[in-house]
Amino acid sequence: MIGRADFLFTIGYEGNTAVVDGNLKRKYGRYTTEQLAAEGLFKQALCSATHAQAGQGALEKVLEAYNAQAQQKLGSVEELKRIFGVFEVPAGIARVLVI
Repeated sequence: MIGRADFLFTIGYEGNTAVVDGNLKRKYGRYTTEQLAAEGLFKQALCSATHAQAGQGALEKVLEAYNAQAQQKLGSVEELKRIFGVFEVPAGIARVLVI
């Protein structure tokens, strides 16, 4: 399985390789889900909650933080997942490329 920090800052995939933003990973890699959401890094906060399999409560907190700062409010966690394209931790990632 791909590591937490790598999953949070993955910007794309090439086959079984995850391409990771190294600058963001170095700066925010140790932040908690709540800290990421407070910084406005909602995709990363959503990835953090998903990777930790923290349950619906953590996902709801990310949604609340998003809605507190967004002009267009979302009604569900599923909408948030669709917007950011984060549904689950991908299986089969064998390599990480940090750029």
